Amino acid sequence: MTDLVYRNIIKDLKDRIQDNEFESKKLPDERSLSDSYGVSRSSIKRALNVLANQGIIFKKRGSGTFINPLYQKNQTIFQYEGSNLGVTDSFKSDGKTPQIKLLDFDVIPATKELQTELFLDPGEFVYRIKRLRSFENKPFMIEMGYIPIRVAPELNQEIVTGSIFNYIEDAKGKSVTKSFMTITANPSTNEDKKLLGLKPVEPVGVMEGIFFLDDGTPFEVSNMRIHYQYLNYNTFVDLDGNQ
Repeated sequence: MTDLVYRNIIKDLKDRIQDNEFESKKLPDERSLSDSYGVSRSSIKRALNVLANQGIIFKKRGSGTFINPLYQKNQTIFQYEGSNLGVTDSFKSDGKTPQIKLLDFDVIPATKELQTELFLDPGEFVYRIKRLRSFENKPFMIEMGYIPIRVAPELNQEIVTGSIFNYIEDAKGKSVTKSFMTITANPSTNEDKKLLGLKPVEPVGVMEGIFFLDDGTPFEVSNMRIHYQYLNYNTFVDLDGNQ
């Protein structure tokens, strides 16, 4: 319940920031936010820390908490929310969540590469899940994911047509909290052109990564091929005094 409270606060504050509700670029103090949301100051502090780690806000000692102007100026469609690092489940545009079309769902033996990436033994099997993400019937991403059967043996077509990471969090009480990602741009394939509506000369963005559960278990290897117009990925880098 505590996790749900602070995640809801994060989502609401993001919506209010995107709606430019705080014209001064300064957020109310923790006590005021605690009173307005009817929650403890610890929940507010936790939510603000997440937003600060994401680079959406920053705290200026003695002055208060302010909105990062670059966040509003250059918003990515990738929105990280709460404790669950659902990259593909966190894509949004103008507050809209994408539709998911299941293209393929089957079980295959794990290749040697998948065995290495997911720490599997020879002979183990994985789900192969291929999905197409769209905003208002405009496709923007082809997603191919591989999940070990022993990590989530109950997956079915209904579950994988929705948010897999949210299902794992709600049904299993586990979160995907870490990932190793690479982002590149490649020439588009014939399938990219067909599914994403790309022209022959247009490239495709590629995000590849391994996602880990909060206990360190490798959960998924994913390859995401994204329409270049949507490949706008922001990050926040914390430079310490040793650099």
